[in-house]
Amino acid sequence: MVFAKAIKRNRNFIQFCLVFALGISVGLNLLYFIYFKNSIYGKNNGDGLLHDGQYFPGDHPEVSVEVFSSQSKVSVVVDGTQILENSLSGKGRGIHLVILNQATGSIMTKRVFDTYSPQEDDAMVLFLNMVKDGRILIFAIKDEASYHLREAARNCLKNLGSKYSYLVGWRDMWVFVAQKGGKPLGEEFSKANDFGSWANPASIKVNVLLSENSDADCNWIDSPDNKRRREFCSQVEGYGTVCSCTNPAPVKFPYQPLEHSVVENIPIILLASDRPHYLYRTITSLLRVRGVNASLVEVFIDGYFTEPAAVADLFGLNVHQHAPSSVGKGRVSQHLKTSLTSTLNMYPESKYLIVLEDDVDVSPDFLSYMNQTLWLLDIDDTLYCISAWNDHGYEHSSYDKRLLYRTESHPGLGWAIRSEFYKKELESRWPTPEKMWDWDMWMKKPEVRKGRECITPDVSRTYHFGSVGINMNSHFHEMYYKKRSINSDPFVTLRDVQILRSGDYEFHLENLVKGAYLLDHSKKPCDSDFVPETTEKTYVFYFELTSLKSTADSSWLTVAKCFKLWDLDIRGSHRGLWRFYYKTNHIIAIGYPISPYGNLKPGDLEPIKVI
Repeated sequence: MVFAKAIKRNRNFIQFCLVFALGISVGLNLLYFIYFKNSIYGKNNGDGLLHDGQYFPGDHPEVSVEVFSSQSKVSVVVDGTQILENSLSGKGRGIHLVILNQATGSIMTKRVFDTYSPQEDDAMVLFLNMVKDGRILIFAIKDEASYHLREAARNCLKNLGSKYSYLVGWRDMWVFVAQKGGKPLGEEFSKANDFGSWANPASIKVNVLLSENSDADCNWIDSPDNKRRREFCSQVEGYGTVCSCTNPAPVKFPYQPLEHSVVENIPIILLASDRPHYLYRTITSLLRVRGVNASLVEVFIDGYFTEPAAVADLFGLNVHQHAPSSVGKGRVSQHLKTSLTSTLNMYPESKYLIVLEDDVDVSPDFLSYMNQTLWLLDIDDTLYCISAWNDHGYEHSSYDKRLLYRTESHPGLGWAIRSEFYKKELESRWPTPEKMWDWDMWMKKPEVRKGRECITPDVSRTYHFGSVGINMNSHFHEMYYKKRSINSDPFVTLRDVQILRSGDYEFHLENLVKGAYLLDHSKKPCDSDFVPETTEKTYVFYFELTSLKSTADSSWLTVAKCFKLWDLDIRGSHRGLWRFYYKTNHIIAIGYPISPYGNLKPGDLEPIKVI
């Protein structure tokens, strides 16, 4: 008994000694780690920075960010992986922006703002205002970025912590890394020596601490919509309130029925490329339209781009991606053909197809407009499309939201055709990939049009907001697209749709011309008093025109310039007659002698010679 108790006491003593020795070992290892850490990195003052200005991860990981800016190249490298490089000659001018997720270090978006060109600085400010606080922002200039970098944009960059935003001048180079709503993480600036040369490259390398996931997530309620939202907002950035934690923008919209609808079962083709923010705007515009069936919106993306697909997925739309089969204009043309063919394979019974592009807003009555006009394609074989766009529909030149025209052009930018027309006439004859043609110009060719026309509204049902594209830049958009009109009334009953049928329309126009007031033909269309200071009158004038070809000496293009209409080629005519509004007056311009309506000219009246 005594011997057993002695053994038990010894066992307890041995266990105590072992635990004590283990504690000393752990303590020594901890002291060694602290010493080793400070000897390598320096002392941490508790603010995430070391005494020498380098970042130390502490309890969180970090990423290394390297940024390079020069005349011919811009690049961003994160943890040794190049995530951005642009060294193509003549491409990528302006301010490049990369956004990283502050919790994961993953790329959320890449954008470039050509602030050498007008309006791009406004686009950059708008985009930055939509970025969520906490995101890591990486900026770098390629080539030149100061020419149209105005005060609002410079101040926006200053508010992010930039010391040099107001100093960036002609052909200077600049790199900047910051956390939105936080502090600047690094910045370098290189000044050009003179007006004729570029600055030396600017570069920087910084280590960025990442935050915990809880700092980047929102506590949205569980729902299918918010599941898609959560996935979207963890991957991409720059979409404003859709990712707001407190009051997120909707990603699902209530269905608004359209009375006597023939369009609710028609697929809507939405053509997209790598312009995700454009696509987001178009989708939110479309899904608010009365009568839209979201399950029939088919988004076709020309290329395997992840962000546009994520945008379409956010709204629960059907997404299709395919490899490009050409370049430039040919690529756009083949994209449309692929989309049309694929849609008819999915909806072989669909009587019509509606086509939109990813850079247009649609009016609230877009589908109502289509609903009231599509039947014309069934009864009139002299028509081949319904268009929501008026080529001459500017704020000053369109007025009557109930009025429709017939036009020999194919206006595009929101249109519908019969499925049978595509399958029987267009598909097999579509331009092949090697042809660098605009598809809409091809659609206007006599051998395609065959004398047929399109219906178009006086006030457009779409608005072309995109300023970046194959055939578009910010200057061109400013000149020809910015001041366009679009209908805002969701409940418009179109007027006299039945008279748009061939024959009825000619009779209607003849009576309209006969009843119009004749303008003073001793004056020129460019004269400021050519159209009297009246309102809601109908006027007619005849001008000398011998050809409808778009030549530099075309009389119509001169007239179009006078009235500030589309003046780059001949569009919007019906048998040599044009209709538009000016000072709220309805104007009818008739080319003489080429238009058959020239026969209505008083015999002793000389047509106006405009050139």
